[in-house]
Amino acid sequence: MARFVRWYGSGPLHLLVLIASFALTGYALVRLFAVRPIEVAIWFVGAAIVHDLFLLPLYSLADLSAQAVLRHRAPRMPQPPWINYLRVPAFLSGVLLLVWFPLILDLAIPYPDAARLSEGVYLGRWLAITAVLFGASALAFALKLRRLRRAARADEERPASGHDAAS
Repeated sequence: MARFVRWYGSGPLHLLVLIASFALTGYALVRLFAVRPIEVAIWFVGAAIVHDLFLLPLYSLADLSAQAVLRHRAPRMPQPPWINYLRVPAFLSGVLLLVWFPLILDLAIPYPDAARLSEGVYLGRWLAITAVLFGASALAFALKLRRLRRAARADEERPASGHDAAS
């Protein structure tokens, strides 16, 4: 098992999930290309261009800005890498906005029979989901920070062994 982890870089479950996700993606692509090959190809090329020319610089700038604003002196206690606790909810909120922006920004042609909701509810709900995502991430960060600080205090209070005292 250790040899496999050294060779692959992770456990066999990771490899199995990766293969399953590629199989599911391949199946979806085959099904989509069978129905609308030109539209799917245009969508893929357009998505790659939009991502590389607009989204990547935008979220890279946002990430660098967040790191620059929130950077501070190294604390005495150990700190977990905080940036991922900001990246994950921002990413999930951004994906929701990207998928549902016509409804969130009230740009969609109304389909009252399909959703049975007025168009005004989507912005508030997206903001609420975003707040919950950031709140859950802040709670997870606080718990991780608390656990690390307790472990650091326990290490400081532990008496030095005879080997350390002799040197």
